[in-house]
Amino acid sequence: MTNIKDWNDIKTNDSWAIFKIIAEFVDGYERMAKIGPCISVFGSARTKPDNKYYQMAVEVSALLAKGGYGVITGGGPGIMEAGNKGAQEGGGKSVGLNIDLPFEQSHNPYIDPEHVLEFDYFFVRKVMFVKYAQGFVVLPGGFGTLDELFEALTLIQTKKINNRPVVLIGKEYWQGLFDWIKASMLDAESNISPKDLDLFGIVDTAEEAYRYIDDFYKSHEMSPNF
Repeated sequence: MTNIKDWNDIKTNDSWAIFKIIAEFVDGYERMAKIGPCISVFGSARTKPDNKYYQMAVEVSALLAKGGYGVITGGGPGIMEAGNKGAQEGGGKSVGLNIDLPFEQSHNPYIDPEHVLEFDYFFVRKVMFVKYAQGFVVLPGGFGTLDELFEALTLIQTKKINNRPVVLIGKEYWQGLFDWIKASMLDAESNISPKDLDLFGIVDTAEEAYRYIDDFYKSHEMSPNF
């Protein structure tokens, strides 16, 4: 049998970590609640400025800023940088929820200095993404982007937060995922309801993404999640 140390002899700092977690929540709540209506923009940290999706992120974020929304990103490079850049170009509030990762050394330069928030815990950061957003724009990304996307969809589906527009940019990238959700989750296994497919839309341009959000609020009341 594998030699496993007696669990009673293992000492952790888990109990004390709760104070740091609480501090991150308190700081995040106090600062984010003052910013006003925002849209969270998700996407890969690896996307380069010459990529078409980087350019789309800049464009849609500028449109959102001109429409009166602040833009929330993860504060890093790639699509996050593009989102903050577009927000500043559009004259809106540019918010970055930064977290220390091996390939994301520091926050990008397009975040308003007063709107840079630093996090050690992914789950606290995700609460801020969702709690203070009036909608979600999702561009191509990896595991982290999918995690953020499905977190938002789950909370809307289960009515833990108010209904919010969720729009994915890039049919070429996202259509395969949608087809799998419909064929496997819905048709084959009935793990979701048909109406759950209406929780998000897929578009191909920044203008379409902005209209998706704008049209949503023509028939829905804009209200805080908090």
